[in-house]
Amino acid sequence: MSNSDPKARSKPGPWLPAPESSPLPPSSWAKRTGFRPKFSGETNVSDSGQISLPPKPKEQSDNQPDLEAGRARAAPTTTATPTPAAVNGTETAVPTENKDQRVKRRRDSDGGGAPKKESGHGTNGQAPVAPTEGTRRAARNEEVVDVLPQTVEDNGFVGRHSHMKYELRDTPGLVPIGLYGFQHYLSMLGSLILIPLVIVPAMGGSYEDTSMVVSTVLFISGVTTLLHTSFGSRLPLIQGPSFVYLAPALAIINSLEFQGLSGNNFKHIMKRLQGSIIIASAFQALLGYSGLMSIFLRLINPVVVAPTIAAVGLSFYSYGFPLVGTCLEIGVAQILLVIIFSLYLRKISVLGHRVFLIYAVPLGLAITWAAAFLLTEAGAYSYKGCDPNIPASNIISDHCRKHVSRMKHCRVDTSHALKSSPWFRFPYPLQWGTPVFEWKMALVMCVVSIIASVDSVGSYHASSLLVASRPPTRGVLSRGIGLEGLSSVLAGLWGTGTGSTTLTENVHTIAVTKMGSRRAVELGACVLILLSLVGKVGGFIASIPEVMVAALLCFMWAMLTALGLSNLRYSEAGSSRNIIIVGLSLFFSLSVPAYFQQYGISPNSNLSVPSYFLPYIVASHGPFRSKYGGLNYFLNTLLSLHMVIAFLVAVILDNTVPGSRQERGVYVWSETEAARREPAVTKDYELPFRVGRVFRWVKWVGL
Repeated sequence: MSNSDPKARSKPGPWLPAPESSPLPPSSWAKRTGFRPKFSGETNVSDSGQISLPPKPKEQSDNQPDLEAGRARAAPTTTATPTPAAVNGTETAVPTENKDQRVKRRRDSDGGGAPKKESGHGTNGQAPVAPTEGTRRAARNEEVVDVLPQTVEDNGFVGRHSHMKYELRDTPGLVPIGLYGFQHYLSMLGSLILIPLVIVPAMGGSYEDTSMVVSTVLFISGVTTLLHTSFGSRLPLIQGPSFVYLAPALAIINSLEFQGLSGNNFKHIMKRLQGSIIIASAFQALLGYSGLMSIFLRLINPVVVAPTIAAVGLSFYSYGFPLVGTCLEIGVAQILLVIIFSLYLRKISVLGHRVFLIYAVPLGLAITWAAAFLLTEAGAYSYKGCDPNIPASNIISDHCRKHVSRMKHCRVDTSHALKSSPWFRFPYPLQWGTPVFEWKMALVMCVVSIIASVDSVGSYHASSLLVASRPPTRGVLSRGIGLEGLSSVLAGLWGTGTGSTTLTENVHTIAVTKMGSRRAVELGACVLILLSLVGKVGGFIASIPEVMVAALLCFMWAMLTALGLSNLRYSEAGSSRNIIIVGLSLFFSLSVPAYFQQYGISPNSNLSVPSYFLPYIVASHGPFRSKYGGLNYFLNTLLSLHMVIAFLVAVILDNTVPGSRQERGVYVWSETEAARREPAVTKDYELPFRVGRVFRWVKWVGL
């Protein structure tokens, strides 16, 4: 466990009090249902304005909440204790602490242990209350019952410190750190390795090129994670290739000027992709370190973040199952296994770990890969007189043409990446050549870097509510965005093909694994750097069959969509205002790009790119056709990206349609002066090695 005594360690300071605002006027449906409005992002991260239910009478002897069932187990008491009722905005007189004290007690507790004793001052100037043990248990149970859907342990959003094994500054022994760090990265395997397996073949790269890019991604992910946990937000967030950069990267890769190139297309396209990423990353770093991000934060709320990130996952529907369909028995089996592990078997624990929930992706991949290997060795995909290594255009036999798809996608021995990969290889900068800078591609990536920053804002807020004493200040958040920009510059120099940013799936992994220690993430990053130096590791990952990659992406993109929409829990999800804004954002994020992507394409046109890449060649035929070719490229490409349309619609509507802070779920960040007075917040976010003293004069990027 932790090497520091939790009793001797200073307790984190109180959370920011809820703003003193008049409650929403009760309406007829509120009177009937007992709706009680809350500031979800300030009081309890689980609250999202759902119907509150009264606690059930005593049923079991255990007073711990049954998180999987979504309800609390009532504690046995000898006398009946009246419970607060929130109907019509009033409460009955009960001998228990008020709501603010319960929230404070809940947040200051550590994993359901003995609550901290209250001081002699009441909350908000009220008289101090000394609750009995029975009323204290009833209050905690009532708080868990209050919102059923989000108290599930799989999501982990029960309240800060609830059931977390290790918190942000905990430093357990070397063995727990190693095990949990390896577990954390293994659960994020899909997010780390899948993007290179998509973009390198699209650029015309060989299996050897894919292997080298995978090794480079692992190396950069390890380095940038260490930088972020040390000099960025200091939250235990893994940095890696983001799906936010995938769509614009595919749009650049499939530009008309790159069609029909002779020679090494991979290096030719990669150098231009590197140049656009470097410029966009420098813009993101400037956005963070200049303090502009602090101003921009006023426009970013959960109602903006939710549809924007959800649109990132929804935008790849044309890539997922069409590729799975090339070998249905392998691809569908892969999807079903991941679904069974992550949903139906998620409650099964082995040695105290929910292995099926945590390792759903790697377990599903291993089992499907093994089955495909056995089928290949058994001759299930071997056809007489047909060679799977012959290009499809050179196959003459009708018998072989009929089975060419199964030979190419179902077999596991068509890749020679593992055999050809060296045992040792050190990724170095500019390994593909000197980057080429083109302003039209760089401008597209600059806009995408803003979307990546929006994604990170939601991740910072959600993860801080799980592991830290308070949400970060605006200066810490700006510092994190600035460092993400510098990290993406490194990714562009080394040539990963995408920028480096906080992986959204990281928040879900923290909640499931209950590991919030930054030391575990840092040790895992060191292991990742060592693995990147072993060339066979990259070769092994590069040899994953394409159909399995597509099947895993179907799950990963669906998860990304759901994680994006989960940001709505900080707002009033049932508000008609928010429903209309989110609905319009999602619909137009699919419909407007479809107009751009289909504009000017004749039904009989013979395009050389695969069907799942058609949405990314819009720059050559979009509706903008001025005399400036670069401007046409920028506008046609940008407005064909789903996440850009979702962001524009959401940010305009959310900041122009009237709505209260409570209804919008405005993110609450810690105030700088208050954070500096609290030792717990200072220790959570201050820079190590007294580096923070250098930036004290720069208030917008400090604590």
